[in-house]
Amino acid sequence: MKHRLILFFSMALLLSATMQAAGKYLHPAPQQMSATGDSIAIPTDYRMYVFEEGADEPALKLLYSFLPYSAEKAGFGIYVGARGDKSVKKFSRNIPQKAEGYYLKIDDNNIVVAGADRRGLFYGVQTLLQLVENGKLPAVEITDYPDVPYRGVVEGFYGKPWSHMARLRQLEFYGRNKMNVYIYGPKDDPYHRTPDWRIPYPEEEAERMMELVQAATDNNVIFYWAIHPGQDIKWNDEDRDNLLQKFEHMYQLGVRGFAVFFDDISGEGTKADKQAELLNYIDDNFIQTKHDVAPLIMCPTEYNKSWTKLEGGYLATLGERLNGDIHIMWTGDKVVETIDMETLDFVNPLIKRKAFIWWNFPVSDYVQPHLLMGEVYGNGLDIKDDVSAFVSNPMEYAEASKIAIQSIADYTWNMEAYDSRESWLQAIRDLMPENAEYLKTFVSHNSDLGPNGHNFQRMESEEIAPALDTLLNEFRDNGTVNPQAYEQVARECKNIITASYMLLTAEDNRPLAEEIKPWLRYFRELGEYGCAVLDMVRTAADKDTESFEAAYRQAKALRTIMQMTDDTSNRDHRQPGVKCGTKRLLPAFDSLFEIACNK
Repeated sequence: MKHRLILFFSMALLLSATMQAAGKYLHPAPQQMSATGDSIAIPTDYRMYVFEEGADEPALKLLYSFLPYSAEKAGFGIYVGARGDKSVKKFSRNIPQKAEGYYLKIDDNNIVVAGADRRGLFYGVQTLLQLVENGKLPAVEITDYPDVPYRGVVEGFYGKPWSHMARLRQLEFYGRNKMNVYIYGPKDDPYHRTPDWRIPYPEEEAERMMELVQAATDNNVIFYWAIHPGQDIKWNDEDRDNLLQKFEHMYQLGVRGFAVFFDDISGEGTKADKQAELLNYIDDNFIQTKHDVAPLIMCPTEYNKSWTKLEGGYLATLGERLNGDIHIMWTGDKVVETIDMETLDFVNPLIKRKAFIWWNFPVSDYVQPHLLMGEVYGNGLDIKDDVSAFVSNPMEYAEASKIAIQSIADYTWNMEAYDSRESWLQAIRDLMPENAEYLKTFVSHNSDLGPNGHNFQRMESEEIAPALDTLLNEFRDNGTVNPQAYEQVARECKNIITASYMLLTAEDNRPLAEEIKPWLRYFRELGEYGCAVLDMVRTAADKDTESFEAAYRQAKALRTIMQMTDDTSNRDHRQPGVKCGTKRLLPAFDSLFEIACNK
């Protein structure tokens, strides 16, 4: 074990140095990568060697957007293809024996992008494009493949579903980050669940669905359409045929991935034996007969350990009776919880297959006043061989969810190399490249969930927390103001105000700015409140009664304004309102306010 750790850290250091040589953080982190430190100019005269068919392949479309021409007599060669293609035959030994893997090499004479399969080729081209910087490419050699076979997102939250345009942006984002699954299952789509799951989509909705399917295909993403029939399903031939007809309707729209959800229901629909009978029939008579459809997925009624009744045998029944190629979803020890080996050791023997992880993060439908935009951490780094898939259930705010989703892409591709902090910072830079520092300020104080029924917590405001504690403790205990802590907190309050204004007017990601607008306004008011409270603290310590009174009135007014913003914003929810800085900032400011008033 000691030697293995030394080897791992040595490889991590080498990978870090290689990325620095490449000039940027490459994500997801490749499995193997070496670099000479040299670079080449992007060639303007080259000969392209590509596989003969499939010019509309996503990988080629992507490559041609970057390198559109080919000269027959050029000395520089670009070799592109998947295993078995003549164009990359001489590099076949270098291609990893892993699904969706690829081999990429850049040197003075050649660029080679060779995939283990078509999706691997697409990912190789994505990596090539990511390496471009200032008109140059680093001299590198990469052998890469994913740890987890299926990686992506399940749009499975309660509340307002994503817009059509948001979904289109998401699908391009998944392709760029090497995620291969999108599961359509928003709880508030009536044609997905009770009462209208039996009814085909109307023409306009069907056309939008076809556009989504095409966008998924263009980005090498499997578009899964999920149905949620359990609340009113009847275990008879009629409803069985209704479900198959709905799947056939979706198949005609281009869908090639199907899922059946039995989560969050009661009554007859919860019977494991009936669920297994229905799913096996669908698998035998629809999935297997189509020959171009991805494996069937089901979400069980008992989808986490805390709800599992071993004596009832629900999961054991699924494990025994369900066809072996049907995936079974699992959220962990609880509805919302990180995933570790212990929970997999519990569930995998029961379901007799590797769990398909439905991770309920950064979903916020149970803490709707909060945005969950902090680091992604806590999942086991040793579970890659014990899960069949890992998908994130996001927030209803599609752009804001991308910070977590990008980190989940990094995590599921290469667990051992996953660095939650660096992944988070890179996601921020990618999401708002021109305003990354302002966005970092905002999201640093927007990850706390507050009190919630799942008792799930995330860290927040970690960088400023020591200064807040020092300032609060010394002022409470001694009536004195620590100058270093005071200055650090005051600077952060000013940063908050500036960040709010800059993000409200930012143009590098308008959809994100519009999504988080209510929180940005509250965030600015929080920063202003903090400044006023600090004035109270300083003037109280100085015994400056007149100045203290002015600061007190301002702070009290700002706290009232914050409450008004909370009371009037984001109202179309079961849990209305907006919250920011609830774990550290706001409690500290409120405590300082009270202490100053009592000095």
